[in-house]
Amino acid sequence: MKRVHKLVLSGVAVALALPACAPLVIGGIAAGTAIVATDRRSTGAQLDDKTIEVRAANDLGNALKGNDIHINVNSFERRVLLTGEVASEAVRAQAGAIASRSKNVRLVNNELVVAAPSSFGERTDDNTLGARVRAAFINTREIAFNSVDIVTERRIIYLMGAVTQKEADTAALVASRVPGVQQVVKLFDVASADEVNRRRVGAAPPPAPQSPTQGPAPITTTPVTVTPGTSR
Repeated sequence: MKRVHKLVLSGVAVALALPACAPLVIGGIAAGTAIVATDRRSTGAQLDDKTIEVRAANDLGNALKGNDIHINVNSFERRVLLTGEVASEAVRAQAGAIASRSKNVRLVNNELVVAAPSSFGERTDDNTLGARVRAAFINTREIAFNSVDIVTERRIIYLMGAVTQKEADTAALVASRVPGVQQVVKLFDVASADEVNRRRVGAAPPPAPQSPTQGPAPITTTPVTVTPGTSR
């Protein structure tokens, strides 16, 4: 018998936008999305990302209906991260292709794995682990509060955000030292301090999304990783 997975949503508007039985999670459950007042993205960019998450989740839910899957959809400055579990390599590839064709998406990191959907207990453990990583960031002066989004899946920490190289390296190192973390994956947009500050007010956003005539956004599955106990 196939397991039924409850949809976790970010607000009433999102709940109305998706099928009630869609096996998807929007915006990441491990550490949540950054607080608007301190997020380095402009408010417009944050709204764009939330819209992308809802739209991509809706597309995935409709296309993969009936499959025994658990997919998390997260977006930061139109860079989409897919995590979770699917039943086959074919479904994994299909999910990546669907996300890449979603409107305004500039890049897809397809980190889905072929495995049985994680249990409620495993997801609860991931939530707790993500919260510990967030707490470690708060206690680190070199990382601006809420400058990094944290997504946790199967004790792997995915880090997203617009940061300097020093911030990227520090965040990965701090996360890798949190007990229970098995791997850290850096999905940052690395820029100079001036460019990072300009992005916050919307003056210098990342490259514009492709036009419909240019085809889908690129898909990558080879991000930079850090293993606990190393300083890479």
